[in-house]
Amino acid sequence: MSVHELTRADARRIAVRAQLLDSRRPTDVLDVVRHLTLLQNDPTTAVAPNADLVLWSRLGSAYEPEELQEALERQQLIELQMMVRPRADLRLYTAEMAAWPGAGELRDWQEDNERWVATNEECRLDILERLRMDGPLSARELPDSCVVPWRSSGWTNNQNVTKMLDFLVARGEVATAGRESRERLWDLAERVYPEAPAVPLDEAQRVRNERRLRALGIARARATETPGEPNHVGEVGEPAVVEGVRGEWRVDPEQLGRSFRGRAALLSPLDRLVYDRKRMTEIFEFDYQLEMYKPVAKRRWGYWAMPILYGDRLVGKLDASADREAGVLRVDVLHEDVAFTKTMTVAVRRVIKDLAHWLELDIALAG
Repeated sequence: MSVHELTRADARRIAVRAQLLDSRRPTDVLDVVRHLTLLQNDPTTAVAPNADLVLWSRLGSAYEPEELQEALERQQLIELQMMVRPRADLRLYTAEMAAWPGAGELRDWQEDNERWVATNEECRLDILERLRMDGPLSARELPDSCVVPWRSSGWTNNQNVTKMLDFLVARGEVATAGRESRERLWDLAERVYPEAPAVPLDEAQRVRNERRLRALGIARARATETPGEPNHVGEVGEPAVVEGVRGEWRVDPEQLGRSFRGRAALLSPLDRLVYDRKRMTEIFEFDYQLEMYKPVAKRRWGYWAMPILYGDRLVGKLDASADREAGVLRVDVLHEDVAFTKTMTVAVRRVIKDLAHWLELDIALAG
């Protein structure tokens, strides 16, 4: 198989188009989630929750957050390990759950996790029994009978329970059953997940890699591990090199040779277009970090600065926050990584106005 030779512009356009961020907007929530494969269900609401921001960036102001909630309530979508996924995809994860803490030779951290759960077997059984009797319940309503705290680091009782729940989800024993004021409710997985035949582990990994590459357009075969969804795609797709970037990539052949027409968009800091920061730097040459965990004095762009996409380039960041009590979207700084042309300025201001309209807030400029 020949290796595709791409320019950075080619690679960027493939990535943008694959993420449904070009000018051809989708129109259906379920279609978007099926294509993207996931929405990270992060609760941060500096502007709006990540899942809603990702859908708004694709669908525009016609999107209503109630659509996502209804899809979850109807189990058209499910929440698995903090990711909203299509219901049909559950079958791609059940074999991995059965193999917890991992197939083949275990890494040290996997052995540590397995040992901690085994040591606290009574706590695991207590949680499952309480859910069986009274679920769905929040984490704070579940018993902590752990004999060994998580990592023995002085964590609180609720954090012990939360960590045990993470492992029970990974084992396929417990599932998110909904939310109450953004607090997750838990129940037995058998009462939440639809029945679905498991896809064998190797085949499931291949299908997940194929779907991930379709959503990303271009990715590394191997990439730095991050919490949650991997950034790599294995050997699926076709090999490619990107001019000016070292190493080989994998590209979705369906994206090759297609026309491109871009638009302006504001992105969540957790948007999959920028989530793999190494890929973002290599292809988009964009300097960016999520700074919500940094001290205020050390932030360059803001607590929840939103990357600005214009065409196939990431051109700046919007430092803004939603003040719902005051009824305004506070725009503190519009960082321009490149000098905005008049056309760019008009397009970016229009999308900021669209964001405020969607949030049903007025715009308040700093100063």
